[in-house]
Amino acid sequence: MEYNFSFPRELDKVKENRIPTVICGGTVEYHGPHCSYGCDTLVAEGLIKKLAEKKEIMIAPTIYYSPSSYAVADETSGTVHIEEDVFEAYLFGIFTNMLYAGLRNIYVVIHHQFEQENLMPMTLSYMKAAKRATMRYLEATQGKGWWGSENYKNYYEDLGGGDDPFSWIKVIPTMSTEVQNATGYDHAGKYECSILMSLYPDAVKLERLGDIEHWFTKSAAEASTEIGDEMVRQSLEYLEKTIV
Repeated sequence: MEYNFSFPRELDKVKENRIPTVICGGTVEYHGPHCSYGCDTLVAEGLIKKLAEKKEIMIAPTIYYSPSSYAVADETSGTVHIEEDVFEAYLFGIFTNMLYAGLRNIYVVIHHQFEQENLMPMTLSYMKAAKRATMRYLEATQGKGWWGSENYKNYYEDLGGGDDPFSWIKVIPTMSTEVQNATGYDHAGKYECSILMSLYPDAVKLERLGDIEHWFTKSAAEASTEIGDEMVRQSLEYLEKTIV
């Protein structure tokens, strides 16, 4: 089920049953001469589309342009970088509107710069915007002092559950630390190329590796669909268990 192709009846079903609404957090970033600019986005989208074949979810439109940074390559490389403060303000608007629409089970799934689940600027932008939007929404709809009211006397018992307002929007990686340790994780190397090849074969052109030499792309020569298939399998197991 996709948000773009849904109608009020479908959205009502999602709200009433707390069906997960999933947003892929993407980037447009240089990945060497052999990987497409949409690599991080495509990995997230490919996994979520496969997840939708296994369980009922609402796939919201992907957020493409984001804080990619120029750590890998400069402005001439094709990377599109959005400043963090600008991006966070944009996300704040998206999340606030989703909360007003009645969505209470939102997941943002990110593949970009989530090594060992470390919180990099893009991820922090999502997390901060989510908490700010939730706080602002609660204050606007329930008034100042909402947390101290008797309505929230079970706040600590509800933490982490569906009645915890700070669990309405969750930001998670495509691959947990456990999956990364089991399969491998890198930028445009053996592992990222493999998972991208498994999901979107046309997005990887290994024969172009020699166009430009980078230390981080050398291992891509060892990439294979077989490695990628296993990465997809383990990632899907983790996502199916986590997105509930």
